[in-house]
Amino acid sequence: MKIKLVALVLLGLMSGTAVAQEPKVTSLMSKDLPENPGREALMITVEHAPGGSSAIHRHNAHAFVYVLEGSVVMQLKGGQQVTLTPGQTFYEGPGDVHVVDRNASGTQPAKFLVLLIKDKGRPGARARTVTVTATQVHER
Repeated sequence: MKIKLVALVLLGLMSGTAVAQEPKVTSLMSKDLPENPGREALMITVEHAPGGSSAIHRHNAHAFVYVLEGSVVMQLKGGQQVTLTPGQTFYEGPGDVHVVDRNASGTQPAKFLVLLIKDKGRPGARARTVTVTATQVHER
């Protein structure tokens, strides 16, 4: 019984956090790149609520980030965390895994512009799948 209770509490915490922290993504425009057949540019804005973040993901694209409002913390797998403020930029390559993408503030929103150069028709981002399993705890 205790195992089920712990598993349910963990599941509730994980699902509640995921729902509360989803960023608002707005597509601004997309444009075919005729000089690069099969490629397109996609421009989006991403807005994080105070304390908000994105799940670990990759873009399978060149992603050019420009901070518009607030401050954001970014980190690529194998890289250092950086905190960016309005006017600062960040780059992700097609093979990079974005492990940290969060609002640096718990009280102010953050917003950034992203220009993606990607294969036409492919999604702009792909979430990494994380599998969580419960292990039994034996009380002695």
